[in-house]
Amino acid sequence: MSILRVENLTKTYSSGGRDLTVLHSVNFTLEPGDTFSIVGPSGSGKTTLLGLCAGLDRASSGSVYLNDIRLDTLNEDQRAAIRNQYVGFIFQNFQLLPTLTALENVMVPLELRGEKGAAKTAQALLERVGLGQRGHHYPTQLSGGEQQRVSLARAFANRPKLLFADEPTGNLDADTSSTVVDLLFELNREAGTTLVLVTHDMELAARTQRIIRIKGGTVINDRMTELLND
Repeated sequence: MSILRVENLTKTYSSGGRDLTVLHSVNFTLEPGDTFSIVGPSGSGKTTLLGLCAGLDRASSGSVYLNDIRLDTLNEDQRAAIRNQYVGFIFQNFQLLPTLTALENVMVPLELRGEKGAAKTAQALLERVGLGQRGHHYPTQLSGGEQQRVSLARAFANRPKLLFADEPTGNLDADTSSTVVDLLFELNREAGTTLVLVTHDMELAARTQRIIRIKGGTVINDRMTELLND
């Protein structure tokens, strides 16, 4: 069974009395454990596509099936429940809660699921990303790379089947980016998670098994990378 199936996905906005189509008839299917990149110029529809795949927004037409659940038939509360059960997120600007410590940020998805031992699990995840001694620090007391590592720990806290990463290295310098990317792929490999990346970084994209290129809301190229031959 596929973990993510996108069928004829189209998104149109009304602006100034005119319709603006930002995605047009996008199709792809991902299997469990796949790694996948979405690339293209700014404004091409990459982040819009990611949001639709995660059920953060509704398409104008077409369907998204996440773990064989059709998202466009669900209301917002139902889609949120599906995300909490199956999905992890990593964002360019980290999206950590500023009033919570690093440990508490990682605990959030665990507590939302009502899991026992959330603090112990969160601490183990922070240690896995090299921040075992920084759990009591608030986001403003952490560097950008440290904040992104906290967001990695949080993303894997609920053992997601599908991980969406939107420009995960966009705000990081080259050395820090390398550390974060290595951790991302290590954690992903260990968990067997399906990874979907939006990125401008072609070196990062080349580390995934498959790349689609979007321009003007349309997929203009869909190719497997040399990783499959390794």
